[in-house]
Amino acid sequence: MSTKIVILGAGYAGVHAAKKLAKKYKKKNDVEITLIDKNPYHTLMTELHEVAGGRVPEESVKVELSRIFHRTKVNVVVDLIENVDTDKKKIKTKNGEFDYDYLMIGMGSEPAFFGVPGVKENGFTLWSLDDALRIKSHIEDRVKEASFERNVEKRRRMLTFVVAGSGFTGIEMAGELLEWKDTLAKKYRVDVKEIKLLVVEAMGTILNMLDRKQADKAEKYMVKHGVEVLKNSPIVEVTKNTIKLKDGKILPTETLIWTCGVQANNDLSELEMEKARAGRYKTNSYMEAEGKDGVYVVGDLAYIEDKEGKGNPQIVEAAEQTAVTAAKNIIASIENKEKVEFKPNYHGFMVSIGGRYGVANLMGIKLSGFFAMVMKHLINMVYLFSVNNVHAVYNYLQHEFFSMKERRCIMRGHLSSKGNRLWLVPLRVYIGFLWLFEGLKKLIGEETWTKAFDTAQSAANSTNGLIDSVSVYANSLSDNLTIGWDSWMKMGNVKMPFEWLQDTVSGASATTDAAANMPKPIFETMPKFYESIMQIFMPNAEIAVWAQRVVVLLEIGIGLCLIAGLFTFLASAASAFMTVNFIFSAMAGFDILWFTFGSVALMCGAGRTFGLDYYVMPWINKLVGNFWMGKREPIYDIHGHGLSEVSAYEIETMETSNNK
Repeated sequence: MSTKIVILGAGYAGVHAAKKLAKKYKKKNDVEITLIDKNPYHTLMTELHEVAGGRVPEESVKVELSRIFHRTKVNVVVDLIENVDTDKKKIKTKNGEFDYDYLMIGMGSEPAFFGVPGVKENGFTLWSLDDALRIKSHIEDRVKEASFERNVEKRRRMLTFVVAGSGFTGIEMAGELLEWKDTLAKKYRVDVKEIKLLVVEAMGTILNMLDRKQADKAEKYMVKHGVEVLKNSPIVEVTKNTIKLKDGKILPTETLIWTCGVQANNDLSELEMEKARAGRYKTNSYMEAEGKDGVYVVGDLAYIEDKEGKGNPQIVEAAEQTAVTAAKNIIASIENKEKVEFKPNYHGFMVSIGGRYGVANLMGIKLSGFFAMVMKHLINMVYLFSVNNVHAVYNYLQHEFFSMKERRCIMRGHLSSKGNRLWLVPLRVYIGFLWLFEGLKKLIGEETWTKAFDTAQSAANSTNGLIDSVSVYANSLSDNLTIGWDSWMKMGNVKMPFEWLQDTVSGASATTDAAANMPKPIFETMPKFYESIMQIFMPNAEIAVWAQRVVVLLEIGIGLCLIAGLFTFLASAASAFMTVNFIFSAMAGFDILWFTFGSVALMCGAGRTFGLDYYVMPWINKLVGNFWMGKREPIYDIHGHGLSEVSAYEIETMETSNNK
């Protein structure tokens, strides 16, 4: 009899719990894990303002569930949840039914309107990807229409954007609009001075989860850059074209973004469980719903008091930590072990105001500006790595840095400037031939190589006519280019000018001869730390010759790859590594440095233009992506409810057994 665990909601808590449980029961076929959500992707809720403010594309805040749980036993179902029967332990969705032994509810929260007339009908919320896209489209539409509007009052109303609420979401949304307005004004040809941004807050201070010093820095930055902050200004009514404040002031606007508060998700409003503030479900110290054995509540939906009269904050860290506690206690219950209590350990808070400025308080360390934003990006990448490994981090770097437009990040546009790779083709081919000839010279022997070319030149000079000279030169060269006595490949030919590789009789002269053929090195002697490394890899003459053979093959391989534009990034990296190795080995002069910097320049995809990488790399990316992240298939095929009775993991196990 299988133990069935069902998780409702693929938010921060649900995904975190599912991954932990999947890892724990990876090899146990008698435990089924089902994750149900209305979307086929995990949404990065803390980054929605970037989409709404036109800074990043929608793909940057979506992580596909099929990729998160690829090659795990988690059965992801995309469906709408209609009813949860905790007595019969059944879940009914729009397209199916699911039995469970343990249930984890993490369906998050939703905006609260506090009964203010007109907000729901005339305002925008920022609580889903759809919300963010609607805000983005609406703002662009308002600015575009305003560019044709001749009536001054109407145009100002269209260009006035109001954010209600000064929590993290509100301030971050205002920060995005602050940076976006210049781009919008330029794109649609309106006077940027006519674009008005307001933050309206009912309380006397903003960012009340931060300490006052950091919050004041944030407010000062916004005011300095043109955001009007109205404090002690509760909104009492909203119409299509106006906002009325408690003091009677009327704000003409067609855009209100409401971020004033949240309440428990209302999708399971009929669920009979004890509730606390804002409709959140009350839990015990094990994250179990009060009076509901085997039902756990996590994330924003859960209410547990950290301190008397103070519930857990609705932040990402709290969601993850409540999920870990619930997962541990489900495991403890299955294995008949002692349960653990929820013990919060929050590391601080941070808020970004656009892509270039932020404030943070992390474990007592107060940061602002560049360093606060660096920490924000690092924390985001750590989270994404835990969700979807290197692939998610790579995408994040692309969206936040390498593809960023209008200089809206801490590195401005320095990392996202684009250039035509066509101009790198001559450099790629040239460096490729240099490496090829260098490798062939070592393969044949430097003296033999020189002698062959001198002989061919002499033979060509003794003939009459250009065609005859070329023919004689080529024939003579082919006859004389054979592996000579001084080849790097022959056993006994130690070409490395390292003293410990020479025998006691001929050591001094051999070292001198080897060094005589080298240009004046950058380092007169090998640095001690590098000498220690080289002695490990080349302790004697026999191994040194094998190392020389590898060097020859590498040089020829690098040359051929660069000429053909195949695996150019790896070949260029190897080229830079080889030159640095020669320099530290006291075998190369300053003339080799341009190889290093030229190779670094070629690492920006130089093989994608008139090279084999244009064809090979997309094929490899697709092949590796399908294996690592899973092949992209129709949502109805991989997330359908048909697997509710038999898990995807069990089907895969059965198929493997049958194949055997």
